[in-house]
Amino acid sequence: MKRDIELDLLRWKDLNGRLPLLLRGARQVGKSYIVEKFGKEHFDNYVVINFEQYPEYTKCFSSLDPVKIVNSIELLSGITIQPEKTLLFIDEIQECPQAILALRYFKEQMPKLHVIGAGSLLEFTLNDPKFRMPVGRVQFLHMRPMSFAEYLDASNNEKLRKYLSTIHVKDEVEEAIHNRLLALVREYIALGGMPAVISAYLTNKSLLQCQEIQTAILSTFRNDFGKYATLTQHDHLKTIFTKAPGLIAQWFKYSKLEADTPARTLKNALYKLRDAGLIILVYAASAAGLPFATHMNEKKFKLLFLDIGLVKRACNLDLDLLFKQDLLLINEGALAEQFVGQELLAYTGKNDMNNLFFWTREKKSSSAEVDYLIAIDSNILAIEVKAGAIGSLRSLKQLIEERKMPFGVRISENPLSFTHPVLSIPFYLIEQLPRLTKELYKIL
Repeated sequence: MKRDIELDLLRWKDLNGRLPLLLRGARQVGKSYIVEKFGKEHFDNYVVINFEQYPEYTKCFSSLDPVKIVNSIELLSGITIQPEKTLLFIDEIQECPQAILALRYFKEQMPKLHVIGAGSLLEFTLNDPKFRMPVGRVQFLHMRPMSFAEYLDASNNEKLRKYLSTIHVKDEVEEAIHNRLLALVREYIALGGMPAVISAYLTNKSLLQCQEIQTAILSTFRNDFGKYATLTQHDHLKTIFTKAPGLIAQWFKYSKLEADTPARTLKNALYKLRDAGLIILVYAASAAGLPFATHMNEKKFKLLFLDIGLVKRACNLDLDLLFKQDLLLINEGALAEQFVGQELLAYTGKNDMNNLFFWTREKKSSSAEVDYLIAIDSNILAIEVKAGAIGSLRSLKQLIEERKMPFGVRISENPLSFTHPVLSIPFYLIEQLPRLTKELYKIL
């Protein structure tokens, strides 16, 4: 299946002053598949080193000299490596931290060789205080589950995706097309964005088989716990991983996990699941300016899960609900908020692990909360995931007024419209949100 990240890889391939690339992301989002596909299609040959499968290759990196490393790999693999013609792909690179360190020397001493490293548990090595990251000598790219827009491509709905890219703020989407796209959104939510699930569905159209694959993926994640947790932490990881899908899109409290366990202990386990890419932490920020991290509150955050299809499976949600009920009513709107957050990350988070925040104000007389804050260029955009009339968006309007924003965004099943100061977009248009908001900034 084609992925949008292939365009980023092509740009990287042809870049002057190109750096070795580290591809980050959770297990089973398709990193290995897409790099090997990229190698087959755009290079004379490619060499894959997987340290997990073939640990003997770690000895090739006993030296940090790229010439010696390449010679050793050639002798061991029997494949000739030629700069500008060969892609060297180092998979599960976290199993050999020396290989990560070597990347800086590839940049300095063999800059014409295309080198990509990837690993499902890479963050644990990068975040280790004892590890010396070659800063400024490596480029990062983050890969996530397939987005709804990518699902349109994969499911032979490329024309719909192209059509969405032509819509303007003041346009109206025909009702039949609007309903068709919402039906596809529901289908995507049932499947999620894990490539193995989507591939199976496109082959046999069996949602039941897809649920079995989702169950297997969840089990694979649990089986990984032993790779990055002590025996003591293992139980805490299992508890958080099991309960997290039911806690998405709400303020997180450690007491909801294990009332008798110290918050510090659970916090360490929570951060491990974050580093594994299985959960995303959405922190509260004041919206006072950019970057959001300058004004965020680390004690207030919400959870998102890696993938909405896995959330649906872990929560045992009835598939019939997904196709019959308003998406904003399922699980009190949590599923819709997960979908929106996942989509926002898919289109705006390729270079960052996490760039999602939310806004809250706690006052006895006027508490308020807005689901997401994102940056479009140098502008702060407030986003509410909510049904109902525009007039009911009290919190969003309060934030717009307080921060003197030109407008805010409401995402729901409603058609595209603009009633000052709220741009209302349907779920299927999130990919086009940056373009539409830039257009609206020019109009206002």
